[in-house]
Amino acid sequence: MPEHSMPLQNLPCLSLQGSMLSQAKRTHKRRSKGGLSEGLDMECTPTELIHQWSPLHKHQRLTSKGKENDGNQFVLARRSRRKREFTSYIAWDHLPDELLLRILFYIPLQDLLRMSTVCQRWRRLALDESLWHSVDLEGLSHMGPALQRVLKTRVRMLRCPRSFVEELHFTGTGPLQIVVMDLSSSIIPTSSLESFICHCRQLEYLSLEGLQLSDAIIGSLSKNPNLLQLNLSGCSGFSAPPLADMLESCTSMEQLNVAWCDFSNEHVKSVVESVSSRVTHLNLSGYRENLTLDDVKVLVMRCPLIQTLDLSDSTLLMADSFPVLKQLKGLLHLSLSRCYHIHLAALTDLDKTFPMLSLLDVFGIVSGSHLSSLKKEMPRVGINSRPFSSIARPTPASGPIGHFMWNRKCRLRFKP
Repeated sequence: MPEHSMPLQNLPCLSLQGSMLSQAKRTHKRRSKGGLSEGLDMECTPTELIHQWSPLHKHQRLTSKGKENDGNQFVLARRSRRKREFTSYIAWDHLPDELLLRILFYIPLQDLLRMSTVCQRWRRLALDESLWHSVDLEGLSHMGPALQRVLKTRVRMLRCPRSFVEELHFTGTGPLQIVVMDLSSSIIPTSSLESFICHCRQLEYLSLEGLQLSDAIIGSLSKNPNLLQLNLSGCSGFSAPPLADMLESCTSMEQLNVAWCDFSNEHVKSVVESVSSRVTHLNLSGYRENLTLDDVKVLVMRCPLIQTLDLSDSTLLMADSFPVLKQLKGLLHLSLSRCYHIHLAALTDLDKTFPMLSLLDVFGIVSGSHLSSLKKEMPRVGINSRPFSSIARPTPASGPIGHFMWNRKCRLRFKP
């Protein structure tokens, strides 16, 4: 036998029985000292020792019940492990509507429109009226479908000036909730405008500047008794009787702009004879030979609370209109631009004629050195400081710039 070989029984790894028997004797002595002598007379086999000295797993236990355990034979049983589900997120469908609406409050307009096509719940939430309180669609081309959808969200503030609206036939049946609306200088068919203006009942601020209107549209405006400011500057397409009826119905009117409309003398008389006595700002400029001194007399008698009055481009007015206008005790701003029959000499005493007057516009009448002289003679009056009228206009030149109308900013805004 070679030197490096030895009998198998001499290998350390095979002397298991001897080592375990010696270990059992040592354990027997320790247990004897502790008073545990029960079962020590039994001979321990290696297999028994393995079971005896193997530590129990924390998820295992010895059971003594059941048929398998008859005769004091212990059987290892595994305890059932409870499954704990740990999730790092909460499903969207499990969130309440109130929380989802708060999240959607920060979603841009385009994304809300896309979300409304996902499912019924998303459509209901994305089109909830709390999210569509104020909408600005300026810059959106082919606005018809978007405007159709926005009108059905019970929007209260709608701004879409200088927009192009193709054929639109609003299919809603109930009244709209619009309170503030600006459609200035938009391109929109008259029939399309009629289809939703006729559903408006709560308008307070409205600008239809530069639009082609109809008698039906003017008649629909008469159903808004709370109308405070109305801008019809540059409008056309409607007759005098519906205009008179509308102005008589809107008894809360405070500011009215009907400058440079396609008016006849009959239209002008409808305005001065029917406008609310509560009006404080009125623009009647651009009527050249259709506005007479008699019209001014009727207007002053009917509306004594006027503070801002624009009669520019009324070529029939002369200095004899000043004693009539003097009856307006609270007149602050008077515009007589391009009223060429009013001479410079008649203007020098206006600060005495109107003690409350602070602004005077006389563009086209006074210029150059004469303007400097007039400013020196009337130091407390600002002369030719307002080239553009701001009466009933949603975004006056002197007001805030950007996406505002009547000093209000819409929350939802289209971003091209």
